[in-house]
Amino acid sequence: MSTNITTNAAPSGAADFRDVATAHTPFRTWRLLLWLVIAIVVVDFGWIVANNENFGWPVVAQYFFDPTVIQGLYVSLGLTVVGMILGVIVGLVIAIMRMSSDRLASGFASLFIWFFRGTPLLVQLIFWYNMSTLFPNLSIAIPFGPTLASWDTNSVITPMTAAIVGLALNEAAYMAEIIRGGLISVDRGQAETAEAFGMTKARALWRIIIPQAMRSIVPPTGNQLISMIKATSLVSVIAMADLLYSVQSIYNRTFEIIPMLLVAVLWYLLITSILNIGQNYIEAYYGRSDRRNAGAPKPVATTEEASH
Repeated sequence: MSTNITTNAAPSGAADFRDVATAHTPFRTWRLLLWLVIAIVVVDFGWIVANNENFGWPVVAQYFFDPTVIQGLYVSLGLTVVGMILGVIVGLVIAIMRMSSDRLASGFASLFIWFFRGTPLLVQLIFWYNMSTLFPNLSIAIPFGPTLASWDTNSVITPMTAAIVGLALNEAAYMAEIIRGGLISVDRGQAETAEAFGMTKARALWRIIIPQAMRSIVPPTGNQLISMIKATSLVSVIAMADLLYSVQSIYNRTFEIIPMLLVAVLWYLLITSILNIGQNYIEAYYGRSDRRNAGAPKPVATTEEASH
């Protein structure tokens, strides 16, 4: 009794074909070693920091929820929200002026962006805070005519006012360029189509252009928001009781400089981490159309189309 066994052996000299179903990614020993070294270094550094008494972790825990610190945190968050809202509004206006065909409008917008992006924010804050040195009184008057109303500059430009104006105008210069970049990323045909349907330029901008530009505007705006929460620490130089100023007032009494600075650092890290998570959700929301288009099946060409 004989058994015939047929084998499909590859001919001599031919390529060795293998079933891709059994293919797998080769194990990379060097990658495992790299991860192991990094993990050891991180754990060792964390152990050193946690057991270093000079960091004063008990003091950090004691003052982390101190009322003075929490009040300073509220001030920093409030300045961030108000400064960012005003910066976006003014930045949108400046961006539209920058894109205008009117030379006066575009020239003013360019000058605004050039000045507020070209000078340090700290200098701008000090300048606004010391406005009374240049103008002791602020007044409303008819040009070359009588004064209608007048106020003492120090009563108008308080530390809070100086902080809001300085942060908002500086942010507006950056947001103007971000918004302008988002607007010009939208195909010009969108605006032309909207005008063909009888839409005004303002309505087309609000209903057609800006929603499509949001995909390009949101990511850098999120970065600017995170930068803003950190930039509020600069208002401490004009005696604004923000988060940094609050911890400074405490360590000036207790001389616990490093622990109190760690309190501020941990709060800033916590807030920026929350903002990062929010930014990811917003980016996912405005990028959902791209995901739908990527997952949609591609149209199959018919025989006639293929022949052409």
